[in-house]
Order: sequence, then C-alpha cells, then structure tokens
Amino acid sequence: MTRACGNRQSKPRGFEHMGSRTKRRPLLIRRGRSREEKAAASAAQRRKKKAINRLLEDRTIEQVSYDQYRQTVRHVYDGPQGAILALCSFLSLHTPLGERLLRSRRFDLRGCKQVLDVGCGAGQILRHLLKYADPDAEITCFDISPGMVRRARRRIQNPRPRFLVADLTQLPFADETFDCVTCGYVLEHLPDARLGLGELARVMQPGAKMLLLTTEDNFGGAWTSRVWRCRTYNRQELFQMCQEVGLVWTNELWFTPIHKLLRAGGICVELRKPA
Repeated sequence: MTRACGNRQSKPRGFEHMGSRTKRRPLLIRRGRSREEKAAASAAQRRKKKAINRLLEDRTIEQVSYDQYRQTVRHVYDGPQGAILALCSFLSLHTPLGERLLRSRRFDLRGCKQVLDVGCGAGQILRHLLKYADPDAEITCFDISPGMVRRARRRIQNPRPRFLVADLTQLPFADETFDCVTCGYVLEHLPDARLGLGELARVMQPGAKMLLLTTEDNFGGAWTSRVWRCRTYNRQELFQMCQEVGLVWTNELWFTPIHKLLRAGGICVELRKPA
C-alpha cells in the first residue's frame, strides 16, 4: 500500500499553509555595511582617537612665545628630567633599537665624513655614531641645554666629538657643511618643524642624508608630550613640511617588524638633500 504522505508536496520556504489561504512569512536579510560606510566609520574613529590624544598633549608650546618656550625646554633638560634622560631612553628601548638601525646599516654611516648630531642630549645617538661611523669622520654635536651638553661630555668621555650649545633654528655653521645628520626627538620642541628642517637643509651638502626621529601624534606620543613638555607631529604633515624645505623622504624606517605592524615607535625616516 502506498502511503498518502508520500505524494505530499513540500511548501516553499517563507510560506505557511493556513487552510485555503497561504500567508507569506517575511524573511529577514542582514545587509553588510558598504565600503563607503566602513570608510566613514573608520574616519570617525580616527577623529575620536585624535581628539583624545589632543586632550592629553601638553599645550605649552601653543600658549607662549617661542622665546618663552625655549626657556622652558632648557629648564626641563637642565633639571631632574634631563638627568634621567639616558635611563629613560634605555628603558623605552629607544637606545638599543636606535643602535640596531646603524649596526644593520639600514641607516648607513659608511663614507660620511662630516656628521652632525642634533640635540645630542646625554649622548644616546652620539655613542652609536662613535661606534659605527668611519674612524676618520668628524662628529659635531650640540644641544640647546648646557646641562645636557655637560652630561654628554661626562658620559661619553671621548675627545673625538666637538660639543657646543646651539639653537636648531639658528645654527652656527656655514652652508653645506655636513654630509650626514642625525636628529633624534628634537623637532618636538619647535612650534613648526620647518624652522629646524630649513636650517638643517641649509647646512647639509647636496646628496647628504639625515636620520630623523620624532614623536608621532598617537596615544603614546601624547603621553610623551606630557612628560617632556613637547608637541607631536602627524606623519603626512611632516612629510609635506620636509618637501617644502627641499628634503626628500627616501626611506621610512621601523625599529622592528612588530613596530611596523602596530604603527608604533614614532616617526623614523631617512631624508636626503637632492644632489
């Protein structure tokens, strides 16, 4: 015997049989966000983060004249904060990671004969220059803080470098003097990076290179700003400023692959003055 249920036709999905009437049951379709919506949401998130970072940043540099701010910087680095600068650089790994850039020749000092270390601090970068630059290279280093220059002399204890106190915006050097410059975390102490970059471009020889490190406008940079009374820079804006003063952004450097993945460690680039 054939079972009656074997001839029953299956009902289409989304419909429900009710006596002689058929009622459509609505299907809910989840629509994913479009590319434009995702981009807008991402932009909104970046604006929110930037607003938070701006609230955290120290605002002294925007509230006083440059002469007043320059005195503030000298006071910070001549005082207790300057005394622990070398230790802070070591604990933050900037000292060992910076050495790795020179040791691996990702920033290559070979062949450079006139080297300028800008804002020498306690000699963190200077120590690497003495180690990896050519033996016959002449090394000049300066800082706006007399206290930091004294600390660098005592810490390095090497007769080779020439030390002096100077202001990055008014360098006491002739045009086209240096074929290599290192500038580590100094631009943060200028209201406009072009004030210093323009002077560095002036004293660089055609074809000279520069290792530039500066604090980026992210969360970590905002806290750095609080501690050292400095500002931060946006990566794209700094790129544009370099172009305006005639310095070419030739190589974007990262301390490690993890730093590159997380976009951490601040801005680290190699610049060139066109030959």
